[in-house]
Amino acid sequence: MQDDIEQLFLLYHQNLYHYLLSLTHDVAEAEDLTSETFCKALQSLAGFKEQSSAKTWLFSIARHLWLQQRRRQGREVNGELLLEFYAEDTLQDKIIQQQVLARIRVLLAQKDTRAQQIVGLRIQGLSYAEIAEKCKIAEGTARVIDFRTKQWLKQTLLKSNGIKSRG
Repeated sequence: MQDDIEQLFLLYHQNLYHYLLSLTHDVAEAEDLTSETFCKALQSLAGFKEQSSAKTWLFSIARHLWLQQRRRQGREVNGELLLEFYAEDTLQDKIIQQQVLARIRVLLAQKDTRAQQIVGLRIQGLSYAEIAEKCKIAEGTARVIDFRTKQWLKQTLLKSNGIKSRG
């Protein structure tokens, strides 16, 4: 777990600091919030469900801490500002998702024709029994090829993002 947070720190420290500096317009405050963000991330790393990218997760923590600080200081947090953040998160997640899907398409093109066909049929919603019949292979073979292809995709995507696999 310690390695994970160190890796995130190395990857995102500068970006996070600049983001917070753009919000605070204060070097010391941005530095403090950056440190606090990584402390908070370390505390909640076990609960990170990976429903978003690690970067999105960290930036959400940072923004939340910044908003808390503004409220504690009695400074206004207007609805327009919060709406901008909401739209930014939504748009960023959509862009990231599109990039991942494009990368998966490129990676799948590197696999053999049978693996591509099996994954394509699974994406279309066919059962393993239907895939086996269409491809003239055993159902177990279809399951294994699909599983191995998904594992390969996952490992390749994690490796290309510089993230260590947990298993």
